[in-house]
Amino acid sequence: MTKFVENARHRTVWIEAGPADGPLMIFLHGWPELGLVWRSQLSYFSRRGWRCVAPDMRGYGGSSIPDATDAYAVRELTADMVELHDALGGAPAVWVGHDWGSPVMWSLAAHHPARCRAVASLCVPYNARGFALPNLLPLVDRDLYPADTYPYGQWDYIQFYQENFEAAKRDFESDVAATLAMLYRRASEAAVGKRAMTSTVRARGGWFGPGGRAPATDPETILLPPGDFETAVATFRSNGFHGPDAWYVNDAANIAFAAEAPNDGHISLPVLFVHAAWDVVCETLRSRLAEPMRAACSDLTEATIAGGHTLMLECPDDVNVAIADWLASRSLEPNH
Repeated sequence: MTKFVENARHRTVWIEAGPADGPLMIFLHGWPELGLVWRSQLSYFSRRGWRCVAPDMRGYGGSSIPDATDAYAVRELTADMVELHDALGGAPAVWVGHDWGSPVMWSLAAHHPARCRAVASLCVPYNARGFALPNLLPLVDRDLYPADTYPYGQWDYIQFYQENFEAAKRDFESDVAATLAMLYRRASEAAVGKRAMTSTVRARGGWFGPGGRAPATDPETILLPPGDFETAVATFRSNGFHGPDAWYVNDAANIAFAAEAPNDGHISLPVLFVHAAWDVVCETLRSRLAEPMRAACSDLTEATIAGGHTLMLECPDDVNVAIADWLASRSLEPNH
């Protein structure tokens, strides 16, 4: 069921499953996704009594797509979710984030803990100073990415957005179906320990090199079901990549907002972090990327799943069990 909340500043569209009087579980997607990537989780947890909600985030789907890039700072994205939460009744929720949805979820936990029963993140760990390039660079594995050759490590693509925003957007939009097929493809364990393609985006002159468009991807490796993939392609063809890409160009604002969090951003709520063992960009098992999270979260549970970055699509059953087991361990299931 698709619903929306709209006011003068923003419109958020969401899909929902489960009993209307069930405890809230809200799933926040990342780049370049839609709320529908959480279908497996909505189905699983709604059957267990949760009221499950998955919005299209700002810049995506049927939600607002502002023109100004500074409208995509985490402060604004967090305000969107506060308004959504109010529209859902405002009872404390379990929030689950993936990719860029995770920094928004972390921000809710740090700035609005009364709105949270617990929070869970797939792939992107917490950094109390803000998810921003200046805070990521000190954590880069310099054995894998020597500073003289790879100054931005695997985060080189973020610098490319900041230097060549229009070019990045143009390349993604040149063949939307090919772009999404490449980004939604199944990961390989063979990539572990090797440099991510995102570490050489600037050297190539763009994500896809001189050709300016995504290469062909074997349809058998696409993680979205055909109907959802077609919906995503149609949506991104209509909306473009301006909104999604703009999430990457607000470092200074995001750092400033993080600095306003009470308690220096320390999170005392129950927290689950799920490592994706085959994720070579958000690489959290061999690098120092997860260290700031461990210092800033006092009730942290960690789980590891053998899969790539889009864990909720690639390993849905494992993700569902990891979240369910953690909720049970914290007596947070609907029957408690």
